[in-house]
Amino acid sequence: MDLQIALLLAQDGIVNGAVYGLMALALVLVFSVTRVIFIPQGEFVAFGALSMAMLQTERTPATLWLLLGLAAATLVVELWRHQRGVAVEWRSALTWCAAFPALAAALVLGLKPSAPALQALTTLVLIAPLGPLLYRLAYRPLADASVLMLLIVSVALHGVLVGLGLYFFGAEGSRTTPFWDARFDLGGIPVSGQSLVVVGVTFVLVVAMFWFFGRSMVGKALRATAINRVGARLSGIPTELSGDLSFALAAVIGAVSGMLIAPLTTVYYDTGFLIGLKGFVAAIVGGLASYPLALAGALLVGQLEAFASFWASAYKEVLVFTLIIPVLWWRSLHSHHVEDDE
Repeated sequence: MDLQIALLLAQDGIVNGAVYGLMALALVLVFSVTRVIFIPQGEFVAFGALSMAMLQTERTPATLWLLLGLAAATLVVELWRHQRGVAVEWRSALTWCAAFPALAAALVLGLKPSAPALQALTTLVLIAPLGPLLYRLAYRPLADASVLMLLIVSVALHGVLVGLGLYFFGAEGSRTTPFWDARFDLGGIPVSGQSLVVVGVTFVLVVAMFWFFGRSMVGKALRATAINRVGARLSGIPTELSGDLSFALAAVIGAVSGMLIAPLTTVYYDTGFLIGLKGFVAAIVGGLASYPLALAGALLVGQLEAFASFWASAYKEVLVFTLIIPVLWWRSLHSHHVEDDE
């Protein structure tokens, strides 16, 4: 291996690590607020990429029908809860179950966007409500369950979403046109404009998230819910709505990740699973609690995957997922056991 090959591999590792970093941030966010290890996070990546591809080929994204179906099912559940005397926050329920689906239908069926920026915006409107709708259907009724029970639900939900992805999008893969098709030569190393877009958008999103959690009132409320859910509820913070917001942010991050990688690789209905798992490895490096450590773990995973593809391409996935073993071993030596309620 010479220096040029090493630099090429390092570039690939940075681009891949940026995407894994977004996945890790979304997983840490959802887990810290709701205690859910959200395995289907990768499905948002695949759905976002494939929806963007269908918009670019002037077809109606199948995600629209999934969104409308989930919205109808969630609205039925909320009406059933209201009939049983459970207090329902109708403003937020109608926002996710009616306003966003109506906006998505208007954009897809009425506007039929052709400009890349409008297509990206339409994709975000299609994918963002899926997070809160899945939370209300699958997780909110089990909000007080153990982490293990929530994990089992996540595994089941992942299987359902993969099956729906196959049904709606088919087994064929798709790619999208790049947001920036420029080519650069930096010291003899070819760099694509799309790779720079991936790194740049990731940087902007990371900075925006740190500002959101550090400066905004809503972000501070989410942090309070993550630190002490009961205390946040006693302070007047609507913790159930915090779950809605955290899942919405996770869905947006997944959709953005899908749109970023779709010009670089062919995306299939189940592509997001491996991407989500590698993001999970990065999140484990951060202990499912630290955003900076999760980002560092994502860069480590990206570099390990890139160089492993050169030295032992047949075992690159094994090497990446093996990374979780020493991390868990080290954390087991430096942490004490706590009960689930703690």
